[in-house]
Amino acid sequence: MTAIPVSWYLIVSALLFTIGTIGVLVRRNPLIIFMSIELMLNAVNLAFVTLSSYLDSADGQVFVFLVLTVAAAEVVVGLAIIVSIFRTRRNIDVDEMNLLRG
Repeated sequence: MTAIPVSWYLIVSALLFTIGTIGVLVRRNPLIIFMSIELMLNAVNLAFVTLSSYLDSADGQVFVFLVLTVAAAEVVVGLAIIVSIFRTRRNIDVDEMNLLRG
């Protein structure tokens, strides 16, 4: 069985990160933006695991757990904000949100 080169994993990680970045910059729906951010975080996780495996170190996998924890907290807080805005305004377009401005 032929091993897949490390560079291919890093290319896939870069492509996923690019798709996530484009999703954040182009879309106006907050749910799609959060999904794009999650895609970007998973791309970083793929790069961490790839380099951790390549270097025979567990440090990258420890960082993956940290990133997953931050991603879970981000989803909880972000979805709570989106639900509260949707309940009050019935519109969740990012360009029209000025509710949280002080």
